[in-house]
Amino acid sequence: MTAVSEDRNSDDRLIRESGIEARVAAIIIPVLGAIGYRLVRVRMTAQDGATLQIMAERPDGIMTVEDCEEVSRALSPVLDVEDPIDTAYQLEISSPGIDRPLVRKADFAAAQGHLVKIETAVLLDGRKRFRGFVVESDDETVTIEPETVEEEGDEDVLFGIPFEAIADARLVLTDDLVRDALKQEKEERRERKRNRRPSASERAAQRSEKQNATEPAGNEEPGSHAEGE
Repeated sequence: MTAVSEDRNSDDRLIRESGIEARVAAIIIPVLGAIGYRLVRVRMTAQDGATLQIMAERPDGIMTVEDCEEVSRALSPVLDVEDPIDTAYQLEISSPGIDRPLVRKADFAAAQGHLVKIETAVLLDGRKRFRGFVVESDDETVTIEPETVEEEGDEDVLFGIPFEAIADARLVLTDDLVRDALKQEKEERRERKRNRRPSASERAAQRSEKQNATEPAGNEEPGSHAEGE
C-alpha cells in the first residue's frame, strides 16, 4: 500500500478532493494530525494568479488566527519539499467560518436544526440540489425538511440523503446560526478564561511561597549574625 493511499484511508471526510488538490490533501493530513488539527478542505483558485486555500480546524471546531499561523508554519516547508504543484502559488490558511462546509458525519449532527444546502452526485427524487433544515442524521443518512412547505406542497415531506451520494454541503448563513455561533464563542472564551485561572490549591501554594520568600532565613533575628574575630 502506498503512502498516499494510507493517508486517504485515514481521511474520515465524506467529501474529498481530486487531482492536484487530492495530492495536496494526502501530504498535509498527517502533518495537520501531528500538530493537533484536521483538514476541512483543499481548493486551488485563480485568485492572485494561483492560490492554494487550505481550510483546517481543531477537533473541537475552533480555529483562531494564531491557529492559522501555526498551521501555515508547519505546512509551508512540507509543501516546499514535496512540491505537489508545478506553478507558483500563494498559500492561504483559513478557518471553516460560520457558514462552514459540512464534510464529516459529525458536522451534519452538529448542524441539526440549521439550514443547509446539499448537492448530490446522482439524482435523488429527480433532483441534485436540496435546501432545508437538518432534522437528524445517522451513520448512513442525513434527513432534511424543505425550507418552505409551499415549495414541496406537503407539510410532512422529508428528504433522506445518503452520505455516499453527497458531492457538496454547507451551512446557510442565518440569524439563528450567527446567534448560536456567538453563544458558542462566548462559552469557549469563558472556558479558556477558567482554564487560565489558578485553582484554589494553586492559589494557596502561591500565597505560601510568597510568604516564605518574605520571612527571614532560619531563626536568626535581624542584626544577630555572627562576626569573625
